[in-house]
Amino acid sequence: MNEFANAQKRVAELTKILNDANYNYYVNDNPQITDQEYDKYLRELINIETEYPDLADPNSPTKRVGGQVVDKFNKVVHERPMLSLANVFNEDEIRDFDAKIKKEGFTPEYVCEYKIDGLSVALIYEQGKLVRGVTRGDGVTGEDITHNVKTIKCIPLTLSKPIDIEVRGEIFMNKSTLQKLNAEREKAGQPLLQNVRNAAAGSIRQLDSRITAKRELDNFIYYLPDPEKYGIKTHLEALEFMKSLGFKVNPANRLVSDIDGILKFIAEITEKRSKLPYEIDGVVIKVNNIAMQEKLGYTAKYPKWATAYKFPAEEVLTKLTDIIFTVGRTGRVTPNAVLEPVIVMGSTIRRATLHNEDYVLSKNLMIGDTVSIRKAGDVIPEVVEAKFERRTGNEIPFKMIHECPMCHSELQKIAGQADYYCQNPDCPKRNIESIIHYVSRDAMNIEGLGDEIVEELYNLGFIKNITDLYTLESKKKAIMEFDGYGEKSLNKIIENIESSKNNSLERLLYGLGIKEIGTKTAKLLASEFGTLDMLMQATEEELESIRDIGSITAKSVVAYFKSHQDLIAALKEIGVNMTYKGVNNGTNDLITNKRFVITGTITGIGRKEIKEKLESYNARVSESVSKNTDVVIVGANPGSKYQDALTLGITIWDEAKTLEVLNNLQ
Repeated sequence: MNEFANAQKRVAELTKILNDANYNYYVNDNPQITDQEYDKYLRELINIETEYPDLADPNSPTKRVGGQVVDKFNKVVHERPMLSLANVFNEDEIRDFDAKIKKEGFTPEYVCEYKIDGLSVALIYEQGKLVRGVTRGDGVTGEDITHNVKTIKCIPLTLSKPIDIEVRGEIFMNKSTLQKLNAEREKAGQPLLQNVRNAAAGSIRQLDSRITAKRELDNFIYYLPDPEKYGIKTHLEALEFMKSLGFKVNPANRLVSDIDGILKFIAEITEKRSKLPYEIDGVVIKVNNIAMQEKLGYTAKYPKWATAYKFPAEEVLTKLTDIIFTVGRTGRVTPNAVLEPVIVMGSTIRRATLHNEDYVLSKNLMIGDTVSIRKAGDVIPEVVEAKFERRTGNEIPFKMIHECPMCHSELQKIAGQADYYCQNPDCPKRNIESIIHYVSRDAMNIEGLGDEIVEELYNLGFIKNITDLYTLESKKKAIMEFDGYGEKSLNKIIENIESSKNNSLERLLYGLGIKEIGTKTAKLLASEFGTLDMLMQATEEELESIRDIGSITAKSVVAYFKSHQDLIAALKEIGVNMTYKGVNNGTNDLITNKRFVITGTITGIGRKEIKEKLESYNARVSESVSKNTDVVIVGANPGSKYQDALTLGITIWDEAKTLEVLNNLQ
């Protein structure tokens, strides 16, 4: 055999070795050879192709390292339009999508898929060889990005079968890749890439494929335009078929039988979304049966047999129109962002706390800035950052105030803390906030006394402190002279105030607004001491000896009762209960001193009630599973906490076990 023939044989061997290595590493996540071996084989192939240019196949593994530079992106008309999907944003809209399909006489199964945050691509193969990669563009015409597609190592250049086929998928960048890339750009003094989607889009549209190759892009294939051509009858079969050809298909795809299966899938992925290595912005829902898809058909823009559930926006942009200051019940003065109204995760946001002076200065916020907003923990709106590149020069720098915005007393900054405080005990805003806190749901839970009513009754002179609440009966006629206070509604408020006297001690403790005392600490102190008198006699040392009570909390409790003897005496005179009424049955071997996590739904009993019962036996209930968790209670439709428990080998109580234990408690 001559040298050319030997080289030709070796090229075929090396091509197979490298293609198999790429497939096992990037698709199966199961590397079969070391990086050193891969580099050795790749160098050998490059050397042979350099010596014998005629053996350099356009789809050779050597093309993945980049090197081709194009002058422009040529336009390509899609043989079959790449339609976008209609969006749904909540459970009702998902149910409407299902109802419309059933109205057509179908009983569908659905395939649920992650909606990857990247950019769509069509890949065309002839005789199993990649010939073209095309962006979605406007759905009818895209751009030829073949030279860059070849650098994406999980996209096969040669399929396992020599067939003509088009497949579609999503090109994306992993979170870790963006972090690494930005670290390099920061060192080089280059501007940082804002997010994975923009980074992926910018990478795939490089004229020089060497740049794209360095960006380590990834890909999932999710759609086969002509499944009947290959004898395929369901979307799930199409996914498996494309996987068998060598494409990377997301293993998280799931077949569900009904709408409840869709909602369960969404709930699960919502919980573990942040832990994924890539970004997703929703869930794609597709009718599984291909014949059913064809009968349902298309609108001008969307297929009727598929939709995309979009997660509520986690981070949106708006204008910071002002920074105002509020006074809390402890006298703490807080800067707050006034925002142009914007919807974040389904709710309209107009204000967001800016915490303190240090927080505002650390973010270099100015009035007039365009800022990004998100909900911390999906609940509390917060300002993430200012978009400095959008500044016009008309922005107003932030200045911390130095007198109370309500009573104009001089503010004081406590040593070692970031906050400023109004020291005036008669500051009206402090008093209003104290009363609002006292009547709130987690404190004395006096229904009917909302924030506005409390403030109005304060400004009208009917209440100046919490003890005045219990005198409203004698002021009823005077209050009724003001618009909006009918006898029936006022009687209900007074009845609720009277009932609050019977609350257990922990509600009163929390309602008093003692610094460092939240609901959990209030319950701990109430159960530990039993009565307010006993707690008031406790020393700092005695308090610190209690688990979870530190020196700062101990000092705060002792200081509060030392300076509020008259208030406590007045509440006693009024008849407010000062004894712990919570269930405290001592110990239970299955519960006491154990750490619990609850996931899913238990029939006939709410999560809050389960939590209260466990805590009454001195158990601790946490939100997340860790190696320190003792028991995970698993009900119907559990989230990822169930899998975490299985992985860590933690004891699991199912519904039957949970109800058995709880029902046997005293």
